[in-house]
Amino acid sequence: MNNDKIKSVSSHVLPTLPYADNALSPVISANTVSFHYGKHHKGYVDNLNKLISGTEFADLPLEKIITMTASKADKTAIFNNAAQTWNHTFYWHSLSPKGGGEPPAVLKKKIEISFGALDACKKELATAAMAQFGSGWVWLVLDGDKLKVVKTGNADVPITTGIKPLLTIDVWEHAYYLDYQNRRADYVNAVLDKLINWNFATENLG
Repeated sequence: MNNDKIKSVSSHVLPTLPYADNALSPVISANTVSFHYGKHHKGYVDNLNKLISGTEFADLPLEKIITMTASKADKTAIFNNAAQTWNHTFYWHSLSPKGGGEPPAVLKKKIEISFGALDACKKELATAAMAQFGSGWVWLVLDGDKLKVVKTGNADVPITTGIKPLLTIDVWEHAYYLDYQNRRADYVNAVLDKLINWNFATENLG
């Protein structure tokens, strides 16, 4: 993620949404954003602060906490809340009221080299989203010089394996259930068509 956009998260304060809570409507309603951001995202931040108070992690940046606690059974709660705090901030920036459409030229070229075409990239993201059993995330990532689509379960995040995330789609039920019930595919396809923030992904290419 662009470092400027995660500074507020590194102090473990709920970051401000990059748009109004009704800005993603009708694809994602203000009601969903209100619960998702104001209850779920805030809950992860609050829980993290409680869990790390007085520990070795208390003054560390968010990404450092994530990498230090990943795959450690005795640190699972800290990892889950730190990673979900990070993931949600990244997700909000992966969406834009003016999203969808064509990516900037530099990203589009890389997509075409990696997937053959933009539609093929979007199809792979949608397929991965449907293939993720239960809760999780779907990511467009930069792995070496190539773009790939990966999915992670629960709170897992690609940064723990050295892969660079460019954008993500949240496929936890709380991301879409109020608007789409069990129709995850409709939610994912609508996000890809109308909200996905290719400009943010381009920034993350570096």
